[in-house]
Amino acid sequence: MHARRTRRAARLLATAAVAALCAFGLAAPAADAADTPPPGANNWSCKPDSAHPQPVVLVNGTFKTSFENWLTLSPALADAGYCVFSFEYGGLETAPIADSAAELRDFVNAVLGATGAQKADLVGHSQGGMMPRYYVKFLGGATKVDDLVGIVPSNHGTTNPLALVAGATVCPSCVDQTAGSDFLQKLNADPEAPVGPDYTAIATRFDEVVLPYTSSFLDGPATRVTNVLLQDRCPLDLTEHDQAPKSPLVEQWVLNALKRGGPADQAFVPRCLGSG
Repeated sequence: MHARRTRRAARLLATAAVAALCAFGLAAPAADAADTPPPGANNWSCKPDSAHPQPVVLVNGTFKTSFENWLTLSPALADAGYCVFSFEYGGLETAPIADSAAELRDFVNAVLGATGAQKADLVGHSQGGMMPRYYVKFLGGATKVDDLVGIVPSNHGTTNPLALVAGATVCPSCVDQTAGSDFLQKLNADPEAPVGPDYTAIATRFDEVVLPYTSSFLDGPATRVTNVLLQDRCPLDLTEHDQAPKSPLVEQWVLNALKRGGPADQAFVPRCLGSG
């Protein structure tokens, strides 16, 4: 019953969100896409193997459906041998972020129960790369998350003035993601990267939503935190915020982070061809 109410709320918000989506330069999702997982995701009979011991939970960004956000990365992770899961949350991700983090907690618990795994890896885009940090820091996630990989995450919010415009319209999570918000001050109070998971934050110099792009980065010891700027390895890469989850270059960094102990290897050299 709760899931049906959540889906109905998401559909009602979809129409109102169009104006805010346009303000951010993002495309509105199809009305029926919120119920459709991306390819490769949500096989609840999947069991992790010794080479891929943690299931991967994908956490989409603001105004995004899971299907659209992970259309490319979800099947790539499944093909690489991971059990992949995704979910919709927060009424098109517009709810207060603390509430959405509680939904993530419940979903991770369901994934761990189904797979028998002790911990999960989380891969998130934009809000979805930042919101799990609230789960880790305040809702018990520190013992249940092995890797947190943020793709252009809004870890320190954005100075983009359109965030407040959208927030005043239909999007409390946009207000939460405004640089200097009460929510972000609480989240980023020392330590930014609590002990538990390993953290990888992937940013692009051409981010037009999370401004400045360095807002994606986290403070923490190199043993647990790796900050990646795509153009440091691939100077000609032109990836922007919305396209980042579909970037072949980003995919390489995600797989590097997931397959090794610790965060992504700071010395990793990806293939740059075709990554723009």
